[in-house]
Amino acid sequence: MELKRVVVTGLGTINPIGNNVEEYWNSLKTGVSGAAPITRFDASAHKTRFACEVKNWDPLEHFERKDARKYDTYTQFALVSAKQAILDSRMDLEKIDKERVGVIWGAGIGGIKSFEDEIMGFNPENPKTSPFFIPKMIANIASGCISIEYGFRGPNFTTVTACASSANALIDAFNYIRLGKADVIVSGGSEAAITPAGVAGFNSLRAISSRNDDPKTGSRPFDKDRDGFVMAEGGATLILEEYEHAVKRGATIYAEIAGGALTADAYHMTAPDPEGYGAKQVMKLACEDAGIAVDKIDYINVHGTSTGLGDIAEPKAIVQTFGDHAYKLSISSTKSMTGHLLGGAGAVESIASILAIINNFVPPTINHFELDPEIDPKLDFTFNTGKERNIDFALSNTFGFGGHNASIIFKKA
Repeated sequence: MELKRVVVTGLGTINPIGNNVEEYWNSLKTGVSGAAPITRFDASAHKTRFACEVKNWDPLEHFERKDARKYDTYTQFALVSAKQAILDSRMDLEKIDKERVGVIWGAGIGGIKSFEDEIMGFNPENPKTSPFFIPKMIANIASGCISIEYGFRGPNFTTVTACASSANALIDAFNYIRLGKADVIVSGGSEAAITPAGVAGFNSLRAISSRNDDPKTGSRPFDKDRDGFVMAEGGATLILEEYEHAVKRGATIYAEIAGGALTADAYHMTAPDPEGYGAKQVMKLACEDAGIAVDKIDYINVHGTSTGLGDIAEPKAIVQTFGDHAYKLSISSTKSMTGHLLGGAGAVESIASILAIINNFVPPTINHFELDPEIDPKLDFTFNTGKERNIDFALSNTFGFGGHNASIIFKKA
């Protein structure tokens, strides 16, 4: 069977350093940090009191009050970014065959704020909840709401693979289109886990930074003094489309998806394989899926969370995968700026990778002070300042708790 080509024809995002794609790219280029003290709730009792929140967020600017009450914040972010991407794609919603348009979304947690609010107010002696409790909480509801909003009746589901969720969704969408099962898929991911329980849970895992005196430098991937990732929220949407379908309607093509792969570490619930075996395999398989030699990759948007073990394992995997070419390609962790969007990370970082290709510019890894001595110093992490370089192929990595690994390769249009 001849596989169809898949291209990206629409982009949308709302995240801690940009409420649209243009703002996001300008912040990435100039190295803006999205970290600041938490405003979503009183965090004074928490070990960590800062995060990367979406700025100037008012759901009533996007939804009628009655509709805002129906949606958890993660679903609101999904709908806002999807609207941006659909408008950007210039699809004629009156003419397109909606039976051939799907929605495949990624969320690691889903409506944790809605769950938390209901449980905190729950009285076992009078067991009543809001009628919106279950629909707001479940992780698949964002994909359902996008399809309802636009009448898309194609494949519709949500991938839940922790921090790999939205990259997983994009790879699934890519596969559905190239197998001919859809013409267009709205794909991406969102998360809104900056809540009292969310922050407390990651604090208990000792996974997040507690640099409360200097939050803007809290996310410092590969730095000797990193102390965990910085929680973030938001969402991103990519419109994936079969190439001939896109050409026929005169769509703008931002990039082509060349390949993707998924693997498992099969090692530990929260820690990566220390030698990066699963990460090495997923990058190798993604290149094979794309039909390219590993030395064709120009830029890697790494998982790079600013955690002790992950920041050591991923560079090891890069050297094992790319050999001498590892020292010729550019690497950066945009989580140093956005923080970690958990299930939404893969989609937000895929947009960063596509914009890097379009603009031939590598965004920086900010907040670098001193390299961890266990990390290969010959790798080019694009520390502190971005740089111009030709990028024909960009690879984006996301890895999740449970050992889930996802790599996706974008190609210059």
